[in-house]
Amino acid sequence: MDSEQARDAAGIFLGCRVTGLAMRDTLPDRCLPRSLADGYAVQRAMADMSKDTVVGWKIAATSEAGQRHIRVRTPIAGRLFESRVHRSPAEMALGKNRMAVAEAEFAFVMSSDLPAREDAWPVDEVLAAVATLHPAIELPDSRFTEYTRTGSWQLAADNACAHEFVLGPATDADWRAIDLAAHPVTLWIDGQEATTGTGADALGDPRAALAWLANNHAVQGAALRAGDVVTTGVCGRPSRIAAGNHVVADFGALGTAEVTLT
Repeated sequence: MDSEQARDAAGIFLGCRVTGLAMRDTLPDRCLPRSLADGYAVQRAMADMSKDTVVGWKIAATSEAGQRHIRVRTPIAGRLFESRVHRSPAEMALGKNRMAVAEAEFAFVMSSDLPAREDAWPVDEVLAAVATLHPAIELPDSRFTEYTRTGSWQLAADNACAHEFVLGPATDADWRAIDLAAHPVTLWIDGQEATTGTGADALGDPRAALAWLANNHAVQGAALRAGDVVTTGVCGRPSRIAAGNHVVADFGALGTAEVTLT
């Protein structure tokens, strides 16, 4: 895929973001990604063309439930845009969100850069570059109506289904002393338990998911930067939501994130 094709596809996605319209299950053949690298090239072009600021990253499909939800077999990285990141407690319109699910996720904020390099970043070095841990809620969406049929390459181009994101307050707990893989998480919708999970749902451990993202960036010649927010994938399962719902991601001693949908 050349740069003109990537910008062509990126323009289509940006148009969908502005209008709220969506494609069915594929981009036009003239700008169709033929590999995961092509998909990420489209995503980069979209970020370059957007007037929004990238403030962090998400990882889609880090759990079996998440992979089943969008019918992929590997994680996919996407960008978080400033206009779509909200501080908890948040209130927002669900609007035309086609996925209409909420996901409880561990999120990290970086304290220093992790530049691209040939050697893989080990988990301990990645964690040394983290400032804070946060409970979070992701409300993903796709620019495809039949997003379960598009495949990994196009979902990467579609920014890994990034949409709205709610960042809870930094935890006061000594999270570095906690086994995050075993840590329980509950998502509540209107006071009813919607799903439960643990940190192990995110690639076995949210800390490992964070390292995966750092190394996925390195493969692309990119870097994580100080101040970046990184959300590591759903704990439990994606849970159905509707306008009027009050959604709370409960991480116990690590805190909560919440959003009211209008």
